Amino acid sequence: MSESELVLDASRHQTFLEPSPYGIQSKKLTMWLFIISDAVTFGAVLFAYAYLRAGTPNWNTPFEFSPGIINGMIMTLVLLTSSLTMLGAVEAAKAGRKAVTLKWLGATVLLGAAFAVLHLREWFHMFDEGWGLFKNPTGGPVVFGSAFFSITGLHLMHVISGVIALIVIAIGYNTDWLDANHVETTGLYWHFVDLVWMFVFPLLYLMNAAR
Repeated sequence: MSESELVLDASRHQTFLEPSPYGIQSKKLTMWLFIISDAVTFGAVLFAYAYLRAGTPNWNTPFEFSPGIINGMIMTLVLLTSSLTMLGAVEAAKAGRKAVTLKWLGATVLLGAAFAVLHLREWFHMFDEGWGLFKNPTGGPVVFGSAFFSITGLHLMHVISGVIALIVIAIGYNTDWLDANHVETTGLYWHFVDLVWMFVFPLLYLMNAAR
């Protein structure tokens, strides 16, 4: 390698080592920007839902306490627990405890998958009852099905994407391809998904409980 190439390589290496001008790692900053933009998306969707609900006469409230509300409560408990296991994974990764980190990540993946299964089971039960994006078996406004399946589907897509991301992170961390910072950054996304559910559950389930 020539002297000029050595100088260029050293310059690139120095640039790579320089701290971010924003005082935060680039991948973490990117994740925060994504979370902010995604929060705006969910906020707009939930606002539109609230507008539809308030402006639609004879709005359906189809969820009986059992199994509808109970299933929603179980899904909420599963997601809250997954936030705790994700915290465990982040703390273990920061301490350099690889085996413990992988166990916590595995638990988070299982809980996320369990949430998805419970949600899909609920969907298929509603499909069997005649509900759909443009179907209302009670004869009421079809907009209820459109709102419910669109919002919960958007959230479910985020959960499934998070589960896939956690699997990739676990594999990368186990092979030393990724480090503790990647675990922490993915944890930010997972906590955001859990936080969104804390708005979805009361708005779409509790406020639509059968009277």
